[in-house]
Amino acid sequence: MKVVKGLDVERYMGRWYEIASFPSFFQPKNGENTRATYTLNDDGTVHVLNETYANGKKVSIEGTAYKADPKSDEAKLKVKFYVPPFLPIIPVVGDYWVLYIDDDYQYAVIGGPTTKYLWTRTKQLDKLDMMIISMLSLANPVGNIFGYCQGRTE
Repeated sequence: MKVVKGLDVERYMGRWYEIASFPSFFQPKNGENTRATYTLNDDGTVHVLNETYANGKKVSIEGTAYKADPKSDEAKLKVKFYVPPFLPIIPVVGDYWVLYIDDDYQYAVIGGPTTKYLWTRTKQLDKLDMMIISMLSLANPVGNIFGYCQGRTE
């Protein structure tokens, strides 16, 4: 998989809303209003807060992201969560690769070394985005959403 090079981590910080995804095994299948908030830590790692609403209840998990290879300019990160969150003794580590980011840092496609897990995210949602993305997702969740994100920057 091709990844972004030279990611500006400070610009990437903030709240990102999930547009569509091939979710990971730990995400609720019926999650709605899913979002991730990233905050830069003093040591250069990133505090991760993932939130969603499932069955009318807010579900969240916190973790830490860090560069997989500190010497590389590729946007390949690792994210570590502790499961279960109320008993932080078992670390679960996953890949977090930024596959695409627009010039304004408003749209991103996130994945890993395979297409098993993919997320499309935006910093701002509007009704037109949601309608178009919902329709595209029905036909081809990855290709069309990726194309739509690219089209927003051209």
